[in-house]
Amino acid sequence: MTAEEPKKFDLSSMDIADAKRKRLKQFVPEAFTEIKDDEGKIIEALDFERLKSVLGEFSDVSEQPKERFGMTWPDKNKCQNIISSPSIATLKPDRSESVNFDETDNLFIEGDNLEVLKLLQKSYNGQVKMIYIDPPYNTGNDFIYPDDYSESLETYLRYTGQIDEEGRKFSTNKTDSGRSHTKWLNMMYPRLYTAQNLLCEDGIIFVSIDDNEVHNLRMLMNEIFGEENFVGQFVWQTKRPARGVPPTTMLMSNHEYMICYSRNIERVKFRGEDRKEEDFANPDNDPRGLWRSESMRSTGAKRNQFTITDPKTKRQFSGYWAFSQKRVEQMIEDNLVIFPTKNDGVPRQKKFIDSYKNPRKAIVTSLGWFSTEKATRQFMAMFDNDKVFDFPKPLDVIKFIVRQTVMEDDIVLDYFAGSCTTAHAVLDLNKDGINRKFICVQMPEQCDEKSEARKAGYKTIADIGKERLRRVISKIIESNERKNQNTIGFKVFKLDQSNFKVWDNTPEDSEEAVKEQLRLHVDHINPDATQEDILYELLLKAGFPLTTNIEKKEMAGKTVFSIEDGVLLICLEEALTSEVIRAMAEANPMQVVCLDAGFAGNDQLKTNAVQTFKSRTTGDETHQQIVFRTV
Repeated sequence: MTAEEPKKFDLSSMDIADAKRKRLKQFVPEAFTEIKDDEGKIIEALDFERLKSVLGEFSDVSEQPKERFGMTWPDKNKCQNIISSPSIATLKPDRSESVNFDETDNLFIEGDNLEVLKLLQKSYNGQVKMIYIDPPYNTGNDFIYPDDYSESLETYLRYTGQIDEEGRKFSTNKTDSGRSHTKWLNMMYPRLYTAQNLLCEDGIIFVSIDDNEVHNLRMLMNEIFGEENFVGQFVWQTKRPARGVPPTTMLMSNHEYMICYSRNIERVKFRGEDRKEEDFANPDNDPRGLWRSESMRSTGAKRNQFTITDPKTKRQFSGYWAFSQKRVEQMIEDNLVIFPTKNDGVPRQKKFIDSYKNPRKAIVTSLGWFSTEKATRQFMAMFDNDKVFDFPKPLDVIKFIVRQTVMEDDIVLDYFAGSCTTAHAVLDLNKDGINRKFICVQMPEQCDEKSEARKAGYKTIADIGKERLRRVISKIIESNERKNQNTIGFKVFKLDQSNFKVWDNTPEDSEEAVKEQLRLHVDHINPDATQEDILYELLLKAGFPLTTNIEKKEMAGKTVFSIEDGVLLICLEEALTSEVIRAMAEANPMQVVCLDAGFAGNDQLKTNAVQTFKSRTTGDETHQQIVFRTV
């Protein structure tokens, strides 16, 4: 009889395709059936014909294949494969570059955003209220992408110099390559698709873009988010050029767009904008306050045709009106009608500023002018007038969309963070006492050797973003502009290889390769990994946020990490004892995770541990068996 083994901890990120299959099975279980695979094993599979019949669509074998409306491009199938490939990387904490690491709920993650988005799937699925991204606009040499998408982590590590191998597999997209749109779509599709899972039910995404790819972006987002979830295409003016067009061009572009989609259009809410007082006046000192005049004419169907008489001058005005005759008579009595001084004028109504305030406020899609020149000057002022970053987004335009959609404890995600304008906007807006949180993701893209940034000491774009946040936080603290200042800060995490050597199911067909895999299976923990590195990898892959509450405890002389008030216990000691096993079981957690190496080959201790946790139940109302895993 073999000894009972604990469950193995899953070190990969969430399998997005499998998660969608499980959700589909919940709603349409009859669309699944059992078939034999190529090896003769019985497996569960989706029966597409049965799914179509459940949805009321029936196939006619005599019909020719139908043409379909949709978007396609070379390598689209390859993108789908990339999306369904889980990540086995990790995010390592860096306290030295963080601000107030133990208290803050904000995150700055340095790494390739696709890999990071995969790693966030378990912990942040359905948790993000707003995503804003300012991706490359595909104007030429303006973005880096991996040539081999199947090796995202490896190519990232090569690019950042963490793997010593000749040649970088990252390059810039050139418009003369003949595949300009294809490469841009290859870069955007998996990142938008993966990010969609992170949005909560009333979540919303804004994507900045210009004329180069706005048409493709709309099609792409229609496919991923659903055309029915399109919220709006916002446009904002970037500059106010002098009149006259240069002779070398036909048009001068002075606008950009923000494409907005939702997770569920029925749940979308904007705060709206109150009317500005400068648009109102009170020339007659009406005690009801500020007002402005508006037309009383009917703008729709021709109805309410009658004559309105000025009670003072007896002038009469005929036409179609927006109100009934009885209502107009009451408005005249209440001094809500302004009569013209000339016979050819038209009566107008008084509208007080308070009458515009209602629970459902709208915002217009033309956002007006947000000066990019002003944004650059403001950014340079933060960095001693050094131009360390080109074309930062105007802070005010990002603050506008964050203010419209994000409330207490909501998370804002920006995975093309650049100089961290989004995080800056969140920090500024939080002065109003609302605790909004941010997650920024930025690849450590190298600054040019001859750039102002490099001369000022910044090696990467990520370095610039982190320094901006430090300076913003320092200014807020110095000016005492916010309550609960001890929570202001950000945790820095960096994308890296897993702290565990992962078993390769497809080793080379040689005795040496198999021996190497067996060796890695025995000694599979990176000797350079700290306990904190391992702890955060386990939290992330167990589905806990990177800002989760962690308490360090001592149980039976061993260090045990208590997660979220004891829901999960993690012991990373390398010499486990029966006493610490009993102590953790008596705490009645839902889950316990230990290092396999902690048993030091003592099979009896491991078997007893399995039985100890099996005999106990969780401390919550479910009273289920404690889940025990090793890694």
